[in-house]
Amino acid sequence: MVDKRLNVLLVEDDLNLGFLTAEFLENQGMQVKLFRDGESGLAGFKNGNFNFCLLDIMLPKLDGFSLAKKIRALKPEVPVIFLTAKALKEDKLKGYNIGADDYVTKPFDEDELLCKIKAISNRIDFNQQGSESVFQVGKYSFDFANQALEAEGKVKRLTSREADVLRVLCLSKNNIVKREKILISIWGENDYFYGRSLDVFISKLRKYFSDDQSIKIENVPTVGFLLTCSN
Repeated sequence: MVDKRLNVLLVEDDLNLGFLTAEFLENQGMQVKLFRDGESGLAGFKNGNFNFCLLDIMLPKLDGFSLAKKIRALKPEVPVIFLTAKALKEDKLKGYNIGADDYVTKPFDEDELLCKIKAISNRIDFNQQGSESVFQVGKYSFDFANQALEAEGKVKRLTSREADVLRVLCLSKNNIVKREKILISIWGENDYFYGRSLDVFISKLRKYFSDDQSIKIENVPTVGFLLTCSN
């Protein structure tokens, strides 16, 4: 049973799989709303108060990647797991580039899906505790709990994974963080696809800090990453 009450947006065009998945998650204590195409899923997200998204990729009217982008634009802090019959490397990397929290390949084991949801949900609960959640990075204030990066009165809202990666770097500021440690602490395993996803998030963070020359996120070959800054 998931302790945190989750309100899940499930977008799946396979009606049988959708109903079975929704029923399973509801039996785990979640609220689930099922939509069968991307456009209705987007409308439902706008009109609902969802704090978790499960999105099929091959959807009618609006594909899962496009739907995820629109959801990220509205609420970047909401976690997204893709459900897909495609196990292609390019598709996984595209999903992670959008900011997906995880991927589940069909046919999937319900317990595997539940474990992934629990892991992400536990991270959300920790975020809300506020422990070690505010960091100074150069001229920026990074509020981990609210996934916010602020400087000079402007706020950039990070995705949940971007915030996770930045927090790990901040906790070891001016010290090398091993790549394996980042992968295991955030994704739970040292996996090739997660590693590529990590590289994407590092590149995004560098872009966010590009106007502050005192901040550097250095890639230490074969070892990991090093965040250095003046504060």
